[in-house]
Amino acid sequence: MAKKTQDGESRLFLFLESVVVMSLLAFSLASCNVPTDSFPEASSPEAPVSARSQVELAELEVQPEPSAPILSRNGYAGKAIACPFPQHTSYVVNAILPDHRTREQLDTDTVRAYEDWKSAYLVEVPVESGASLYRVAFSAAQPDRTVSEGIGYGMMIAVSMAGHDPSARQYFDGLWRFARQHPSSIDSRLTAWQVPENPAGDANAFDGDADMALALLMADKQWGSDGAVDYGNEAVRVITALRESAIGPDSALPMLGDWVDPEGERHNQFTPRSSDFMLANFRAFSNVDAHWLPVIDASLSVIQEMQRDYSAETGLLPDFIEHDSLLKRFRPAQPGFLEGAHDGQYYYNAGRVPLRVAMDVLTSGDPTSLAIAGRLAKFAVKAVGDDPAAMGAGFGLDGSAIGNYFTSFFASPLAVALMT
Repeated sequence: MAKKTQDGESRLFLFLESVVVMSLLAFSLASCNVPTDSFPEASSPEAPVSARSQVELAELEVQPEPSAPILSRNGYAGKAIACPFPQHTSYVVNAILPDHRTREQLDTDTVRAYEDWKSAYLVEVPVESGASLYRVAFSAAQPDRTVSEGIGYGMMIAVSMAGHDPSARQYFDGLWRFARQHPSSIDSRLTAWQVPENPAGDANAFDGDADMALALLMADKQWGSDGAVDYGNEAVRVITALRESAIGPDSALPMLGDWVDPEGERHNQFTPRSSDFMLANFRAFSNVDAHWLPVIDASLSVIQEMQRDYSAETGLLPDFIEHDSLLKRFRPAQPGFLEGAHDGQYYYNAGRVPLRVAMDVLTSGDPTSLAIAGRLAKFAVKAVGDDPAAMGAGFGLDGSAIGNYFTSFFASPLAVALMT
């Protein structure tokens, strides 16, 4: 079994366009809320199902369904798409949109980015017979490689673009089938973090499966679960597996993956990856399994502690976080903790934190997340002034730039934080 030890810089190509598309989707207000009344309970007998949250994944006006089924060119027959792109519905808070682009131009920007992403990264996997399979290529330099994060991004993007792309459901189902063909060697309900796998097998990476689970919840809302894939049941299965195999039993924090020993010396239940604080995902999961509520609280607590003690002026988080058991406090990880020299800095993991936190603000209105996103937004304004192209590529927690070049990977998530 191999654990996930990717170098952050090598993931630039995959993350760049995927994160940009997900950020643009925020501008187009193209998210679906997640219903709970049709979901089965989580498999753990002691896990209660919470009451439907006051504010769900997003607020939508669902369009009425026509009486006749719709048959798209991809061969899927079924109910009308519940949340076709673009919805143009309002988030919980009064989101700030770019004022130099009209709503229609923002939609066009999103569609263009989506089509570029699809052309560059979405790959159909040859099959002799049966349903189609798709995967997300890692990069132009490594086109035959796929990581679970890419599958998660792809599923989130596909379900959000239904209504624009008649093949969205075909892509979504094909991505999910591909993921199921490559299970984690630790918990087979989860997905191996990379394909091709190592000969000894590969464990999961938390964020890839967490995004797949949220995408499955959204798919249940978008298309219903009475087709070839029972999205609702599949979502519950992954959510349960994540809680049982990748959440710290005492810390209630997301662990790096199902390979982590909660009591391990180096990597354990108190050493999270900051970009795994996927608050909007966790709130959606808590509608299915109330055990996720403490995960939200624990994640917010660590973020607040890190901002208070290490980045009061910038709000930036490090890629990885360690815990000092003697001082009983969290701290930035040391260089070489898992991926490289920048593990304790705001780099190609933490760069997604503004997107994750802002998604929670926009869809739940949580005041703690709002304060966290506000600090990040102030840093973004200070870092670029009137020139967004001045955004650096990675930062020390004091705001000092690491890379003297522009990449949308860092700019786009901070732009979503500015929406709050």
